[in-house]
Amino acid sequence: MANDTLIAIGEALIDFIPDKKGCEFYEVTGFTPTVGGAPANVCGAFSKLGGKSKMITQLGNDPFGDKITRYLKDTGIDTSCISYTDNANTALAFVSLKNDGNRTFSFYRKPSADMLLSKDTLKKEWFQDCYAFHFCSVSLGDFPMRDAHERAIEYAKSNDALISFDPNLRFKLWEDKEALRETVRKFIPLADILKISDEELEFITGETDIEKALQTLFCGNVKLVLYTLGSNGAYAFTPSKKLFSPSYKVNAADTTGAGDGFIGSFLWKLKEKGIDATCISDINEIILKEALDFANKFCAISVQYPGAIDSYPGHETINQNL
Repeated sequence: MANDTLIAIGEALIDFIPDKKGCEFYEVTGFTPTVGGAPANVCGAFSKLGGKSKMITQLGNDPFGDKITRYLKDTGIDTSCISYTDNANTALAFVSLKNDGNRTFSFYRKPSADMLLSKDTLKKEWFQDCYAFHFCSVSLGDFPMRDAHERAIEYAKSNDALISFDPNLRFKLWEDKEALRETVRKFIPLADILKISDEELEFITGETDIEKALQTLFCGNVKLVLYTLGSNGAYAFTPSKKLFSPSYKVNAADTTGAGDGFIGSFLWKLKEKGIDATCISDINEIILKEALDFANKFCAISVQYPGAIDSYPGHETINQNL
């Protein structure tokens, strides 16, 4: 069986998008429920481009869990590895938007169903066709889902999958910020590809200069660091290469899921170019630049529209735009 599937683990939730932006939460009069959660978004980007993806999470036996499952299926994401529980509800996140499209979150997750996913639920055969495995830090708190992550990484590595980590920091979900930092640093060495934003760099590494921070980030298995700067472009670093791709200048309506779209489309382009865990260390500079440019274009289109997965373009849209 060919290894052609992107598998992600973590939270799938309902993002409640406000009916107006540039105001405080209490001024919002209505919200529209949309399916989100960073790992689910990454799967969505990969699938929108024609790739195969699979989501591992746990949802509540409630209408929101049903909505998420139906939506992911309709997006082309394999939902056969989703579990359901009566012990907690599906996670919710209420979003507020600034005028520039940037957002803040208010989470309903104390606990949510995804947090309670047991490592014993995972099956090794789920990973037989795994090309790349992606995870974030939202579900790495001190609850069962963290153990499930560790087992999933183990299963993915045994299948020679690319391991991708986007810390995607959500400070409001951690009472102890030092525990968040230590957890992220613990999981970084397990990844082949690390995506980190300019807003996260200093918290994770103690450095404001990416060049200095690379000494910390290139540890363990890390072979490629993607450093994103929002509207100011993105860098790709290997131990011997440094590439930059400028962002397209667009009017951002909603940046929800932009970083997830970036890594999802980047991984898709790597797969299209035949780059896997066996050759990521020796990735060709031309291919790396092409993947970086492609991910930037994907994001530039997506932020012009509301929501995350709903805003992600397919090939036809990408070819017609910008």
